[in-house]
Amino acid sequence: MLCGATMGNNKLNWCFGLKDGLKTVEPNETLAKSYLEEAKSSLERAEKNFNDNDLLWSTVVVYYAEYYALYSFLQKIGIKCENHFCSILATTYLLGEEKTKTIKQHKNKRIDAQYYMKVGKGDEVKRALQEAKIFISMFDGIVSTLNEKEINSYRERLRIK
Repeated sequence: MLCGATMGNNKLNWCFGLKDGLKTVEPNETLAKSYLEEAKSSLERAEKNFNDNDLLWSTVVVYYAEYYALYSFLQKIGIKCENHFCSILATTYLLGEEKTKTIKQHKNKRIDAQYYMKVGKGDEVKRALQEAKIFISMFDGIVSTLNEKEINSYRERLRIK
């Protein structure tokens, strides 16, 4: 089921129209938990990469750890999406800019590192790791405490029936 046509947000509408964009599915507690666990595991990998002085891969994995945490929220409320821009956009729409500011910054750092070989200095990557810990913990809290009424409210905000 494609939705979002009456939201008045052109970017969200575009995301709902993409082949691999935003789609409604049944809320999935099991997948949400799996994505949170993968977020935590990836964060450990990013720390190992950092300790091995592999700043490029630490930067890349920090972003993916955060993305898994964010995606756990979407799975919990019944949204599937294979487009990172759209996943972040929908989460920003539902939770607010403040909740997604960190992942947006780290996505840009990941792109710089992965595609342009522009990697931050050790202290910058270390700060990103600390920010990722806070981000993942925040989403763990959001996902772990979501109740059915809140899930339905988020789905309604996207006009998902």
